[in-house]
Amino acid sequence: MRAVTVADGELAIAERPDPTPGPGEILVAVRAAGINGADILQRKGAYPAPPGSPPDIPGLELAGEVVERGPGAERFAVGDRVMAIVGGGGQAELAVLHERAAMPVPEELDWPAAGGLAEVFVTAHDAIMGQGELRPGERLLVHGGAGGVGTAAVQLGRAAGARVTATVRNEALRPAVAELGAEAVAPEGFGEHGPFDVVLELVGGPNVPDDLRALATGGRIVVIGVGAGIKAELNLVALMGKRGRISGSTLRARPLEEKALAMRRVEAEVLPLFRSGALRVPVAAEFPLAEAAEAYERFTAGGKLGKIVLTT
Repeated sequence: MRAVTVADGELAIAERPDPTPGPGEILVAVRAAGINGADILQRKGAYPAPPGSPPDIPGLELAGEVVERGPGAERFAVGDRVMAIVGGGGQAELAVLHERAAMPVPEELDWPAAGGLAEVFVTAHDAIMGQGELRPGERLLVHGGAGGVGTAAVQLGRAAGARVTATVRNEALRPAVAELGAEAVAPEGFGEHGPFDVVLELVGGPNVPDDLRALATGGRIVVIGVGAGIKAELNLVALMGKRGRISGSTLRARPLEEKALAMRRVEAEVLPLFRSGALRVPVAAEFPLAEAAEAYERFTAGGKLGKIVLTT
């Protein structure tokens, strides 16, 4: 099979042996695979794949057709359309994954949309609904609202009955983010639009002091992105006075059972909204697998709404 490979910070398209599914696993012919921030970090050598995942093939999410089942795998049939979160290896023509790490693809989604769905919507749902415990009528702030996780979080917040505000640095993208269901504002002075019950922090440490100042009493800050910096100075007295909570997580390194539970919740609560048309996956650009280097450059250039997706 052909696969995107990473070595010494360089991307290449290389031939790799076709994988074989083991017990409980399925072999998927990949049709589309989204690019995420973790892939950029892995290319730099800063975010290695977890044990058990291909160490040199990036890709945390994919969509495709089941072509083979390993012993005991019964959740999907050969030919079924599936999408999945994987620890790595998604940016290839074939991928092996446990059947519990996959979800069915709604008929309403084409391959690029399905290939860019799993990582960002499971991440956003786990963060704002699971950790943040967002409730109808509450106020949600999403930092980085034009990115993949940001656009997912804005739509999920709107669907949950929350009032959503999103910071968007690129002014030209604010109308499109507003169409997804948020009040789109500049990052500077975002606290003036609060207070917020839940803050989804996708940017990093520099935002956290202002996040706390803009937090409502009993509010929750959920940190899942640190691209702008990993450290923050925190006023603990202010945190105690607001009875606030700060939590954080990553999805990639979680055990299979935790990922599977997060995906079952998305299957039950989120996928029906795609079938009804209430949610969508904004795809900024599609690139064939052979042009992975160009796709990564487009991702890092910024100024995009939603996902960059590789197609086979």
